[in-house]
Amino acid sequence: MFDNKKIKPQDIGNSSDEQLVKLKQEELMDLPAPYDKPEMEPELTEPKDEWKEEYCTLLDGYVGIDTLTRPKTKEEEEDLVKKFLNGLEKAFSDETNRNYIQPLLLSFEYCAKCNTCSDACHVYQASGKNELYRPIFRSEVFRRLAKQHLEKKEGFWKKFIGADIDLDWRTVARLGELAYRCNLCRRCAQTCPLGLDNGLLAREIRKIFSQELGIAPKPLHEKGTMLQLKTGSSTGITKPALLDMIEFIEEEIEDRTGKQIKIPVDKKGADILLTHNAGEFMSWPENPAAFAIIFEEAGLDWTLSSDMIGYDNVNYGLFYDDAQAKKIALEQFKAAKRLGVNRIVIGECGHAHKAAAVSANRMVSGEDNIPVESFLPLLRDLVVNKKLKLDPSKNDFPVTLHDPCNVVRMMGIVKPQRDILKAIAPQFREMTPNGVRNFCCGGGSGFAIMNYMNFPEWRNKVSSRMKFKQVLEAFKDTADKPDIPKYICAPCSNCKGAMRDILEYYEATEKFNIHYGGLVELVVNALADLEEPFIDFDEAL
Repeated sequence: MFDNKKIKPQDIGNSSDEQLVKLKQEELMDLPAPYDKPEMEPELTEPKDEWKEEYCTLLDGYVGIDTLTRPKTKEEEEDLVKKFLNGLEKAFSDETNRNYIQPLLLSFEYCAKCNTCSDACHVYQASGKNELYRPIFRSEVFRRLAKQHLEKKEGFWKKFIGADIDLDWRTVARLGELAYRCNLCRRCAQTCPLGLDNGLLAREIRKIFSQELGIAPKPLHEKGTMLQLKTGSSTGITKPALLDMIEFIEEEIEDRTGKQIKIPVDKKGADILLTHNAGEFMSWPENPAAFAIIFEEAGLDWTLSSDMIGYDNVNYGLFYDDAQAKKIALEQFKAAKRLGVNRIVIGECGHAHKAAAVSANRMVSGEDNIPVESFLPLLRDLVVNKKLKLDPSKNDFPVTLHDPCNVVRMMGIVKPQRDILKAIAPQFREMTPNGVRNFCCGGGSGFAIMNYMNFPEWRNKVSSRMKFKQVLEAFKDTADKPDIPKYICAPCSNCKGAMRDILEYYEATEKFNIHYGGLVELVVNALADLEEPFIDFDEAL
């Protein structure tokens, strides 16, 4: 086992069946008060022996890809390497990767090894600066393998140095796992003086594994994309079940607010088709309920779709596979076209913002396309222009804002949510840093739903550690006061999933009254005519 501080890219090719590094509790980034004492958080655990026998625990002992099993024969080992090399060649081909070849080559060729990206990476910092998680470590492994195995095909590869990594199935497996130690938040790209994108390189590795080797985490591919294409929903719920959920939400709205609202479903020719992450209906029905209340109060012309893929804005292909991402995007646009709406408005789902408004816009053109926008500027207009009657004193408790990467850093939507919070939350305070410089929640790129074996421990201990630190620092004046409820506003389903797990793992709600939720719930909670709070902190404890 290598020293966490001294491991080098060529060590990925080590032929041993032992894991390369081991996380150590004492090396992890310190947390602020009240979690500055060792007994305040669970200790790290060892991977189970049966996991070591079945899966690739050769990297750091954690299982990030639940479909990456150990080869059982020499032929399977050779097949894994062969397919990886085929995928590597396709990644650098104009013909097979034309959408990404230019930024891929720029990020691939011009890294100055200045390590500016390391200071920006929450995973590297939270791990205690473990070399394995340095953004350029993964990129350098990828770079050296490409030089070593593609240089005979392309003259320009000869410019690169360091083709010194032994390649066998262990090398391939470790690199695949390493691609799932990155949230793809692209904070590294933002800080790079040359604008290079290590997150893109990590995703290209994921694409090779999915598109060439047929290997991707089940929650993203089988329980996400394939289920969505088969049933129309990434949760697998049927159309009758969706309609029952909508009816349940209508009843909940009346019970909690006294308002009788009939949610419009399949309304032809409406101005807005509102789409939600399907997980909201399952885990946080108060969120689509809040949207319905706001849209009805404001008199907007809107609808939901019962065409399953038309209501569900999830597109997990964004994280691992271009072909799957395009399939989902096409079906989502077709559902909107069938209703004849003027525009699609994306609700509180961060990756759906990028998937539908940025990536899909490049995949789907002409008559198949339809305008897509974020709910945030629309909601800001309703709040700032006083189209809703609000009483900010109803939200007179500490509130901080988490910026979802795909909304803020990827799309540049920074001001609307702050204008809203300043208008409705008297005790709003920013995280440090914030806006486009904010850190990922740790659940990005699919991590929030990868809840198998010991991966949740890695997420809570490492990838979400910086976010928990930010939360505690934002509430530093009240963090240790359980009598004061505190609210993390996280306008994204995956981010809320990560927040839920962080708070449960560290028992922060139970011990210190720290809660999480969306932005629209806060807006509804501030409605002047509501007699009872829409947000019930006692219920969440």
